[in-house]
Amino acid sequence: MDLEVSSRIVQTDEQGYLLDLDDWSEAFAEKTAERDGVPLFDDHWGLILYFRDYFQATSMVPTMHMLVRTLGQQHGAHFQDGKAYEKFLYRLFPSDPVRELCKLAGLPKPPPDT
Repeated sequence: MDLEVSSRIVQTDEQGYLLDLDDWSEAFAEKTAERDGVPLFDDHWGLILYFRDYFQATSMVPTMHMLVRTLGQQHGAHFQDGKAYEKFLYRLFPSDPVRELCKLAGLPKPPPDT
């Protein structure tokens, strides 16, 4: 599936994940988010960039469990409860936070158990 981003054609699979990870740009994330109906605000961008940094450092995508255990505890006392942070992530990315973040961050589709 082709997606026009900044007057350039970027190739994605049928679900919208980049075929070439080097094609990622903020414009790609914005265009993909628009297509998926996800408005991007600071909280969204912080998570997208976190996913990119994590993948660059580990060659893996973070799991929901890892997000809740690490980032939830860093986002203040009201997120010390893992369920509260998980609910927060689902408010930002209602369909599936990890899958949507991987797509927006230009990363491979995560395995089914993330």
